[in-house]
Amino acid sequence: MGLPFIDTNILLRYLTRDDEKKAEAALALLTRLEKGEEKAITSAMVIFETVFTLQSYYQVPRKKIRELLLPIIFLRGLKLEHRKTYGRALDLYSSTNLSFADAFNAAFMEERGVKEIYSYDADFDRIENLKRLEP
Repeated sequence: MGLPFIDTNILLRYLTRDDEKKAEAALALLTRLEKGEEKAITSAMVIFETVFTLQSYYQVPRKKIRELLLPIIFLRGLKLEHRKTYGRALDLYSSTNLSFADAFNAAFMEERGVKEIYSYDADFDRIENLKRLEP
């Protein structure tokens, strides 16, 4: 039997507290994960959907989104690939006007020493040490 999966709505209930009973239950789960009493897994899509929903629906400022999500991403009992990449992506996202997807891709490239990107998206021109190429 594999690890249980954490869906976006668990994170959103905890972060927004728009349903106090569910928020408390989500907090209890996240606390167990932090203490290592329980383990769970989540995906990139959950993190992206959480960022998108917090920004677009709940109008949470970028810096606050970073502040809210960083501790969750680094929970001891949470299995999440590219954990460090999310940390860097949230830094870029909160300090620029890049979308979270672009910030994640920039962080992904940065970690791998990639210095050039083929893209028509001029937002990448704002990233230091990254050269945008058009095909």
